[in-house]
Amino acid sequence: MSPDHPPGLDLDRLRGLLERERPGLVTGPLSGRLIEGGRSNLTYAVSDGTARWVVRRPPLGHVLATAHDMRREHRVISALHPTDVPVPRPVLLCEDEEVLGSPFYVMEFVDGTPYRTAEQLAPLGPERTRGAVLSLVDTLVELHAVDPGEVGLADFGRPEGFLDRQLRRWGKQLDASRNRELAGVDELHAALGRALPRSPAPAVVHGDYRLDNVLIGADDTIQAILDWEMSTLGDPLTDLGLLVMYSMPLGAPGSPVSTTAEAPGHPAPAELIERYAARSGRDVSAVSWYTAFAWFKLAVILEGIHYRYTLGQTVGRGFDRIGELVPVFVEHGLTTLQEG
Repeated sequence: MSPDHPPGLDLDRLRGLLERERPGLVTGPLSGRLIEGGRSNLTYAVSDGTARWVVRRPPLGHVLATAHDMRREHRVISALHPTDVPVPRPVLLCEDEEVLGSPFYVMEFVDGTPYRTAEQLAPLGPERTRGAVLSLVDTLVELHAVDPGEVGLADFGRPEGFLDRQLRRWGKQLDASRNRELAGVDELHAALGRALPRSPAPAVVHGDYRLDNVLIGADDTIQAILDWEMSTLGDPLTDLGLLVMYSMPLGAPGSPVSTTAEAPGHPAPAELIERYAARSGRDVSAVSWYTAFAWFKLAVILEGIHYRYTLGQTVGRGFDRIGELVPVFVEHGLTTLQEG
């Protein structure tokens, strides 16, 4: 297929749908390209030569509907768009699989840069890097300040027993990927279970909140939060724990997985935690647990990638080195929990 007609995106059918559902929105033939870097759902940039939009759909040949629920993603950005939380403006949700072969939704295209590594942040310089990361905290506070009931998200998740369910879920994920001895991982899982904190009042949780899931504008402010596929109602401190984890040095030079912590000017985790606490008013005394849980969750995800790699089911740059990285994440989790 040509670059203007990427797999999974029938531009003629898409244009027909938009002309029926949003008359006058499209003013010419559509072109489209796949945006690289998405974790699982496919993201395309689409243009009529004047305006630009984004299309999100499940992977080609998807089977797990709940893991790629377009309605959920569309629902949460639709609910948050009128608030102070920066999200792209939703255009439409299409659940008719005749159009693109699966449900999908369309939203506005937002200009900005997702920074994935310390190397990508470095050209900004220390001052701008610091500002961008601090605005990441401030925007998380805005998200967690939204009253789910006021925006129609009161039934968006099951907050009761959230942490216990999360821990059990990731324990099952780990069991599904076991094909080698992994020192400390069961110890970490058990220790997290013994020290389960009491959750604060539930909030809309992004579930994968970090620098490369937001778009930073030219003024170093956050233009949009992206990738809402793991969002739910739950414990807001799980978002903070993940953000803190990604702000800690990994201590594994040249690894295929990295944090942004090494970028000059990047604020230390303690400053991020203090800023969140001051602006949100939440008790963050158990943040070490949430950060250790983030290390555990990422260890499980990486072990799953390693497991599929050993079976020849996945290929990609650096995948041959993922396996050696998993014990590093486990060790960080144990250390964080002990220091807390």
